[in-house]
Amino acid sequence: MAGLCPHFVSAAVPVLLAATASAQAACPMELAVYGDRDKAATVDFTPRGEGAAITNQFRMALDKGVVLDGLVMWTDDVERPNGMLMYKCPEGDVTGEELEACTVWQGVIYSADKSGRIGLLPAERADAPETLIFPDLAYSLRFSSAYGEGGFSRLPWDVFTLQGCQE
Repeated sequence: MAGLCPHFVSAAVPVLLAATASAQAACPMELAVYGDRDKAATVDFTPRGEGAAITNQFRMALDKGVVLDGLVMWTDDVERPNGMLMYKCPEGDVTGEELEACTVWQGVIYSADKSGRIGLLPAERADAPETLIFPDLAYSLRFSSAYGEGGFSRLPWDVFTLQGCQE
């Protein structure tokens, strides 16, 4: 910016910063990428499939190449985004017993904005929140079949922050 008028430069910087901030805030939920503070796991949301009951779909990548499949379904009686993380579930139609056996975490997924206001995980096409909270995630994963010998070894923290947006 050498040779530019100092007033132009000082006026352009806030505009560039505002454009960068709005670009980050405009990430739709289905393309959001999150990471935990200890860098033990990432969460990548993906556009959901055809299932009308599923409102969000995601994958959690852990160390040693372990990937957990996640989905969210809103409950009817008390509206909450009920998330599930599964490990090595059978393909196709599964029984409730089979689904329970491969589910390594289940719970409400909360969100938080930059001011710390707590909310619920939004559905697709909404702006991705700054932070996601998976209550008791580390505890549940510690006692899952995905942890330990032959599985992952680093437990993620329960709080994940927005890292970026997939193209």
